[in-house]
Amino acid sequence: MGQLMEDRPRARRGSGELDGSGAESAHCSSARSSARLSRRSLAAVSATVCATAFLTSCSVNPATGERELSLVSEAQEIAIGRQNDEAIVAQYGLYPDEEWQRYIQDLGSRLAAASERPDLPWTFRVLDDPLVNAFALPGGFIYITRGILAHLNSEAELVGVLGHEIGHVTARHGASQMSKAMLAQLGLGVGAILAPEEAQSYGGLAVAATQLLFLKYGRDDERQADALGVRYSLREGFDARELVGVFETLGRVSAASGRSGLPGWASTHPSSEDRTERIQALVARSELPPRLEVGRDSYLRRLDGIVFGDNPRHGFFRGSTFLHPDMAFQLEFPEGWQTQNGRQAVVALSPQKDAVVQLTLAAGDSPQTAANSFFEQQGVLAGQAWSSGYSPDIARGFAVEDQQGQRVVEGWVAHVEQGDQLFQLLGYARPNVVAARGPALRASLSSLRPLRERRWLDVQPMRLQVAAVDRTEPVERVEALRSSIPQDEILLINRLDPGQTLQRGTLVKRVEGVDPSSD
Repeated sequence: MGQLMEDRPRARRGSGELDGSGAESAHCSSARSSARLSRRSLAAVSATVCATAFLTSCSVNPATGERELSLVSEAQEIAIGRQNDEAIVAQYGLYPDEEWQRYIQDLGSRLAAASERPDLPWTFRVLDDPLVNAFALPGGFIYITRGILAHLNSEAELVGVLGHEIGHVTARHGASQMSKAMLAQLGLGVGAILAPEEAQSYGGLAVAATQLLFLKYGRDDERQADALGVRYSLREGFDARELVGVFETLGRVSAASGRSGLPGWASTHPSSEDRTERIQALVARSELPPRLEVGRDSYLRRLDGIVFGDNPRHGFFRGSTFLHPDMAFQLEFPEGWQTQNGRQAVVALSPQKDAVVQLTLAAGDSPQTAANSFFEQQGVLAGQAWSSGYSPDIARGFAVEDQQGQRVVEGWVAHVEQGDQLFQLLGYARPNVVAARGPALRASLSSLRPLRERRWLDVQPMRLQVAAVDRTEPVERVEALRSSIPQDEILLINRLDPGQTLQRGTLVKRVEGVDPSSD
């Protein structure tokens, strides 16, 4: 678990306090006059240097051919992307299928080679997340989830999504937003003007991966990325009109499924009424190769066997009980609390949003060393030992103080060794409610047990299966569409409408398996 509080420097009083005497007042008047002159002079110098910085920081956008202000160099883009790539992979995980990873890397690299920035260290990854999403980081780092792969219906659609994200990178949309953010912060802006070597170091430009991930580009950026995606698709011989189908699917997908911390592609890529018409117009105005590739059947066959939905091997909830088959443990969370299973932690939040239970893996070689590391954190105070029921019983109360010495949270912590795993269990609340929430928190922290029930230890994820329609008939009667998930969801992932007739031999997707959280 990270630090419980943010390190903030203490506010200090100035050293030039006055006693109000006449002599001091006269001196102060003179000093203030000089200060006003100095500030005006500094402002004039800063404005001059700023204008110079604007001119020297202008460059030609390689994808659009337009001049733009950029305070972020290509080397800095790459450094930022590479740094945050590590964080994203650690937080969300890669889909553990080498064939899929290699396929996406090869296809993405093919498109990127046809772009205006072919020499970036282009990296394409499939994230092991069920949400429908794709996004890009500066420097050529592109991510696509297995969730969106399951909702696409041709290779040309996949190319359209990858091309769109490549377009954000080649047009330097992320770098542009960072440059604007830097200029918007007056303190950083002055620092960048007066000390450019220090202010423009990689450390000064470090941007959290989650901030980059939640970027919402403006309408112009999205249109530009659409146009560039069409450009790259056509250059490689793919039918860019297939991107229209992606927009249709996204319009039917709910981004608010609550199954992941990632934002959905539909929510971060706003659509407009004329988006489909614009794509079609771009294609119509383009010089087309003799044959445009769609690749529907080949893509669907590749999808056969891909994990669909949440993977229960990574843990799942049955009511308020969390079960983890791979680590063979279970934990009871307070009834009625909002829960979330993430890669780094399993968390429950009280209905009043004033108390939290959190389970994470702990660093260290024993419960005692893990506890020592926890209490060595700045602002964390050790409380009385309490009986958690574990052996060894390394459990104590704790509190966290802010820089002013005020307690911001109070609670209990236990460090538990079970099998090959070392766990940290936290339960905490605001000081004014900790007494009321205490029984529920401590009961949850004391409930970690080995998972022994074979049906849960052996649970497997749901997977897509691809089959051919054996006769021409309406979708409601197609045997190949029979699945373990609702019919409307099957129609969605196949982009089919109720009452639509399918021809014999058409390949369709269905889902096999059972969701253990709802069976």
